Amino acid sequence: MTTSPLPGPLVDDTWLAARLDDPRLVVLDATVLLPSPRHDGDHRCASGREGWLRRHLPGSRHADLTGDFSDRDASCHFTVPGPQALARALARVGVGEGGAVVAYDTGGGIWAARLWWMLRAISVPAAVLDGGLAAWESAGRPLASGDDPVPEVTPVTPVPRPELWTDVHAVEAIRRGERPGTLVCALPAAGFDGSAPTRYSRRGHIPGSRSLPGRELLDGEGRVLPAAELAARVGAGLDATDTPVILYCGGGVSAAGVALALTLLGREDVSLYDGSLEEWSKDPARPLELGGAARPRPEQGD
Repeated sequence: MTTSPLPGPLVDDTWLAARLDDPRLVVLDATVLLPSPRHDGDHRCASGREGWLRRHLPGSRHADLTGDFSDRDASCHFTVPGPQALARALARVGVGEGGAVVAYDTGGGIWAARLWWMLRAISVPAAVLDGGLAAWESAGRPLASGDDPVPEVTPVTPVPRPELWTDVHAVEAIRRGERPGTLVCALPAAGFDGSAPTRYSRRGHIPGSRSLPGRELLDGEGRVLPAAELAARVGAGLDATDTPVILYCGGGVSAAGVALALTLLGREDVSLYDGSLEEWSKDPARPLELGGAARPRPEQGD
């Protein structure tokens, strides 16, 4: 078995700059354009490929999470494709057997984390570039433009890890107390409590959920918080007894950013509800709750 060249799920620009020529590494830009909703039900998204063509890390390719890297026959946006379909999508951007991926984006890391989680779920070595394109640029590193031919590769053999995903039926059972689990919403506080417009049909959060906004786990430059600060921020509302952890958000994207943070803290009891609120809110029989954005243990921090 080929040893992965990656040191872990997160790499910095210095590490990557020294290894851009490593033939085992493929750098993928996972950016998607997703404007804030202007009113309830206002879901607009677009591929980030055009922006990638103009400015990207040298040698990188674009992984389209609105196209090949989603199940376009599904009823929700960004739904993970099946393992074989995902392996074929990877081959089309030059990721083959024995390869490893470093994902980045221009949107605060959530799209890169989404791609990282998808690849982790089929046992493809992957990592996220901490701080994304902004960190690369701020270090004065070069950028490229245009598109280069993609080499032919042998598609990866996916080894699925189904425990990394949770479906709506399991979430409903957890909500009713019929199976163990802690539901954690990665949306900003205004999305959790329903005070801001939503892209979906109804506002609010799944009853019984904890609030752990993904953006609060990053510093002002979009990098993951230092380990001690990250542990304190997460520990203010979630501890080791809250297990397993099922993450959700609006469409399973911000939740992947929280999944990355929890993985960096050593948690292995994490899964992601792929349909998230887009799926949940479609059925009026499934309850949503407004308000209650405060942390469950506010005395431990904000």
